[in-house]
Amino acid sequence: MNILYVLFTLQQTFPLMEAVTMGKESLDCEHTLGLAIREATGPTCPPLLARALDYAVFPGGARVRPRLCLAVALANGNSEPRLASAAAAAIELLHCASLVHDDLPCFDDAIERRGKPSLHAKFGQRIAVLSGDALIVAAFQQLAQLGSSVTHPVRMAQVTAIVAAGVGGPMGICAGQAWECEPRVDLKHYHQAKTGALFVAATCAGAAAAGVAAEPWRELGNSIGEAYQVADDIQDAIADTATIGKPTGIDVALDRPSAVRQLGLDGAVKRLERCIEKGLDSIPECKGRALLHEVVQQQSNRFFPQGIKHTAA
Repeated sequence: MNILYVLFTLQQTFPLMEAVTMGKESLDCEHTLGLAIREATGPTCPPLLARALDYAVFPGGARVRPRLCLAVALANGNSEPRLASAAAAAIELLHCASLVHDDLPCFDDAIERRGKPSLHAKFGQRIAVLSGDALIVAAFQQLAQLGSSVTHPVRMAQVTAIVAAGVGGPMGICAGQAWECEPRVDLKHYHQAKTGALFVAATCAGAAAAGVAAEPWRELGNSIGEAYQVADDIQDAIADTATIGKPTGIDVALDRPSAVRQLGLDGAVKRLERCIEKGLDSIPECKGRALLHEVVQQQSNRFFPQGIKHTAA
């Protein structure tokens, strides 16, 4: 089982969260993503770019980050659902953009992603670069186009700033990728930026969209993000390409920092356990706290590849 796809199975959260759901809201962001891509691939869009943008986003992965964003908003009452949905979609578009750029020959040179050819392998490097750029723009268009239609415009500015911080420097995903270009790497900073930044954006944006303080939700995003990256490092070391749908052994091949390379497999598993425990403990008080805590705890047993035991309670 792909531990990246079950790291935080928020799809199961919604049925449990009746106390904090409103109307027909769910953790599904597919409709909003579909609208975003249709807007970006309108009649005047070059056909190759249009096909590439759709290819980059659909079918998606587990949508862990946008589901987390929506779950936090729901747990806090979700008083601005359109803003929460736009934030969730923006974060996923940024994630998809990062995958397109990450797979390029100048970085991982990966020819497969999500069980199919990576975007540059199918459409060429020039279209891949432009597709990643266009997805970044589309992400912020989702927020900008809300305009005055939201009830609390100040929240939109807060959410936009939070999402932007998850992308650039000094601790966004661009900074995370840049750490791979340095001769020496602080593994924790590298993990926090490359992977944790968008998880922090998800938890904090979800909180801000709901009108509660964002900062108390930062640690949950940090912990889940680090756990996600450590899990990815473990998979890269021991999984096979057919199982996870992308090349493995990349960290060693590119001499890239990883938890397994620095801590060994046992040390990486222990780091993963600590991240999970820290994330559980950090969930702030809110209407849905007990339910969020329960789901994360229930799913934690699935974080580990088959044959690897963990000792966390």
